[in-house]
Amino acid sequence: MTETAETTAPTIPVQRRVALDAMGGDHAPAEVVAGAIQAAREYGVGVLLVGPQDAIRAELAKQDTTGLDLEIVHTDEVIGMDEHPAEAVRNKKRNSITLSHQLVRDGKALGAISAGNSGAVMAAAIFTFRRLRGIDRPAFGAVVPAAGGSQTLVLDIGANTDCKPPYLLQFALMGAVYMKSVLGLGNPRVGLLANGEEETKGDHLTQEAHQLIKAAAPTAGINFIGNVEGRDINAGTVDVVVCDGFVGNVVLKLSEGLAKMLLGVIRAELTANVVSKAGALLAKPAFDRVRKTIDYEEYGGVPVLGVNGVSVICHGSSHAKAIKNAIRVALQTADAHLPERISEGIGQLQAQFPSEGAETPETASS
Repeated sequence: MTETAETTAPTIPVQRRVALDAMGGDHAPAEVVAGAIQAAREYGVGVLLVGPQDAIRAELAKQDTTGLDLEIVHTDEVIGMDEHPAEAVRNKKRNSITLSHQLVRDGKALGAISAGNSGAVMAAAIFTFRRLRGIDRPAFGAVVPAAGGSQTLVLDIGANTDCKPPYLLQFALMGAVYMKSVLGLGNPRVGLLANGEEETKGDHLTQEAHQLIKAAAPTAGINFIGNVEGRDINAGTVDVVVCDGFVGNVVLKLSEGLAKMLLGVIRAELTANVVSKAGALLAKPAFDRVRKTIDYEEYGGVPVLGVNGVSVICHGSSHAKAIKNAIRVALQTADAHLPERISEGIGQLQAQFPSEGAETPETASS
């Protein structure tokens, strides 16, 4: 383990490092540091742990870190979950979230990861990386499980609660690019979330966005399949689902709650009596596969789409497994050169559908 840049002799090239906010989330720093150690060992990546050095050093001392590239980047400034995101980012210049993003900006890490205040993560990403040209509102996207072992990207999931039709068009493009470049889908199907498949369904935002995406799809290379309903998200019939951040956040939290409830019910039924317990031993491999499929911690974190850098936000209650997988997401996103791919895609829309050029970052939390 190394603790300062002056004493670092990493076995992993600096370009294969990520910057991790060690103080973000309900279980920081213990679970965050544990996840960093797991990622460093499993993925062979270096991790810059950003936060108070004494607290981080104490957690590192509890585990074997021999041969791992783990460096502490000290700061005493931390943003709480209840603080106003943009104000905290402005007033605490060396907070652990912003400092993680600055390490990426300065070329010392591939991506920044945090399980802290999601609004602050968005603000730090915008202030530090800046928005990509042509993007009005960066967004959070979440990958959720779908039938047949597939995955569906839902965006926005909380960054932008009040949207305009052009924002949803940009979400559609960014989502399609993410699924192509990061998850390797050749021609991802993009749907607009509504209360019916007909073009006339939905509120004014949805109806106007439908017509805009439909008109722009050929130019932007978006495989727009029209409106989709909530039941389609996990059906394996659509790859990207577009909605405003208010609706998306409700969808995400409902999905998490339902998954947790189903796992609890299955576990309770399998262990209800002696006969069930015997059957549970036989069913355990299948149960473990189901749990892995619907466990949000397996997906790690969600990228901030639309900024000129790699930023990944994790669930506030993330444990070590989620942190480890979030680091994987950051590596995949960086290796796919996602900001560059989005910039290329959005450039094709500029002449026909110019952006509005919003000045301020969204600070809604998820």
